[in-house]
Amino acid sequence: MAATRDVSATEFSRNFARYRDEAIEAKIIHVTSHGRVIGAYLSASEAARYERLKRRERQSLVVGDLPDDVVAAIEAAEYGIEAK
Repeated sequence: MAATRDVSATEFSRNFARYRDEAIEAKIIHVTSHGRVIGAYLSASEAARYERLKRRERQSLVVGDLPDDVVAAIEAAEYGIEAK
């Protein structure tokens, strides 16, 4: 899980260079207005991770293409039970 930092929109806009550099460490800077998140600034590594996740979100899998152990795990899975 990425670390986050909350910063007001005013503070973020006045000190963008500082928060751009901090995003490298913090990974995600949440930009807030009146106590609620209105946006976020991501480090390059978090942006790349986000893009990978978005690509996988649209990925379709064919059961016939899955390894036998994955199919067996799916068949043995119980609804509402966490995997071990």
